[in-house]
Amino acid sequence: MQYEVEIGGRRRQVVVTRAGDGFAVSLDGLTRHVDAARIDAHTLSLLIGAEDGVHAGPNSATISSNEVSVATDPVSGQLTVHVGSTPVAVSLNGRRRWGRNDEGGSTSSGPQRLAAPMPGKVVRVLVSVGDAVLARQPVVVVEAMKMENELRASREGTVTEIHVREGMSVDAGALLLVIQ
Repeated sequence: MQYEVEIGGRRRQVVVTRAGDGFAVSLDGLTRHVDAARIDAHTLSLLIGAEDGVHAGPNSATISSNEVSVATDPVSGQLTVHVGSTPVAVSLNGRRRWGRNDEGGSTSSGPQRLAAPMPGKVVRVLVSVGDAVLARQPVVVVEAMKMENELRASREGTVTEIHVREGMSVDAGALLLVIQ
């Protein structure tokens, strides 16, 4: 899955893919192997390995360990990621791919296939098959790590397929709905 993350006003590209028993995480082209274990609903323990996805052994000095938790400000909706005890304000958009124009006014043809940006639970489906939607209109709300992520249409169209229902669990990349 490809994410666009804004930290301190700077946009960064993050690509996360499965790699064996963990993940290959690439930040602006620098790849690390990451083993992740959930501590609680908001916190992950991350073992971050060597560059280029090479998993260093347990005695290697290239492995670091971090506890990471994510919280959402209920008023502003701003994400705060705590790396250890250090808070970092973060904006995340898991739907937008780099180099792709998903803003209103896009002239792309073909169906828009809206996928889950991360594993979670469908909290609300805001449209029905046959509904006309506008660009940037909220269509589905997915809860992940106790945060609600409002997914929006990238352009005007008509909802032609809905593959989820409220209360349903979804994996990262799962097809949620199609807009034609």
